[in-house]
Amino acid sequence: MPIHHFVSTFASWLGTGLVAASAGYAVATLGAALKNMRDPAPPLGAGDCARPISVLKPLHGAEPRLYENLRSFCQQTHPNYQLIFGVREHQDPAIAVVHRLRAEFPQLAIDLVIDPRVHGANLKVSNLLNMLPLARHDWLVLADSDISVPADYLSRVTAPLADAGVGIVTCLYYGVPQDGFWSRLGCLFIDDWFAPSVRLSHASGSTRFAFGSTIALRREALQTIGGFEALRDTLADDFWLGELTRQAGLRTVLSDLVVGTEVSETRLAELWAHELRWLRTIRAIAPGGFAMSFVCFTWPVSLLGLTLAPSTLGVWLAMAAGSARVARFFLGHEARRPSTPWYEVLLTPFRDLLLLLEWAVALTSWRVKWRGQVLHAHKDRPMRYP
Repeated sequence: MPIHHFVSTFASWLGTGLVAASAGYAVATLGAALKNMRDPAPPLGAGDCARPISVLKPLHGAEPRLYENLRSFCQQTHPNYQLIFGVREHQDPAIAVVHRLRAEFPQLAIDLVIDPRVHGANLKVSNLLNMLPLARHDWLVLADSDISVPADYLSRVTAPLADAGVGIVTCLYYGVPQDGFWSRLGCLFIDDWFAPSVRLSHASGSTRFAFGSTIALRREALQTIGGFEALRDTLADDFWLGELTRQAGLRTVLSDLVVGTEVSETRLAELWAHELRWLRTIRAIAPGGFAMSFVCFTWPVSLLGLTLAPSTLGVWLAMAAGSARVARFFLGHEARRPSTPWYEVLLTPFRDLLLLLEWAVALTSWRVKWRGQVLHAHKDRPMRYP
């Protein structure tokens, strides 16, 4: 076989495969989104809402909309809960926000921990270790500082903990943009790539996830895995908290509630650094899945496939991929962030291209920068597990 014929045949098969894989993923995630909208939320039993809860909120600096996001936790309808905020430095500007909330909500149990002790490589986990002794209750909720929630949040996310077989409850999240192009593009990273992939994984029966947006668990489950000490040298502490409870034989529940997270990047360099850290962390957790995740980037992968194999079949597959991708965008638009301008769908080709470039760069190194630290994502696992 002449070499040029072999190359042409290989390119044709490769191109058709790329377009087919891209279309398959786009259609599958659309199906998962439809399934999620069709399935009703589980009923919430009244008895599940009465248990007292301690909410742990590690803080670091004056983040955008910090007051508004923390205030949403002070407006809960749950009858009995405690808020614990933790910082490492006496000069942290987040302290002023906590004092403001204390003055505004004097009826709430709000504790503030200022403790510089470091217990490992992960400073957030060190913060949690310093905060935990103040927790008065055995049902715990952990939530990142940039999360905003509705008034029934605590009642809904803790209800599954009444089942002794549940280890953690976690929540997906949608992006809340600041003004500006790069912030809105960052929201698409969450809303139009990350969340659909989680929905597809969940629809396929997997629960191998846990998100810093929310993790609710019982104190006994935390003790079973060795406490926060087991996470002190990990990067993706949220994932490993869920993974260790799963290894202990407990289930992970994905709540029907979706919370908001701030996306405040105003420059490409900020967005690139943030998303590269996320992608390298995902690669460390699931290297095989990450290596194949290029099929998620619908527009550039379909275009590359058509370039390699310009055929009628390829065109039909690319049209199916594009149609499913647009339909999925608008389903997500209605379900999570109705204020999203419809024309943001026009940003998805650029969003996919940027993601493809970030994915390729993420494969070249394990180093991530996080809050002034340089960490090694490949070593992101508890020491007691292989």
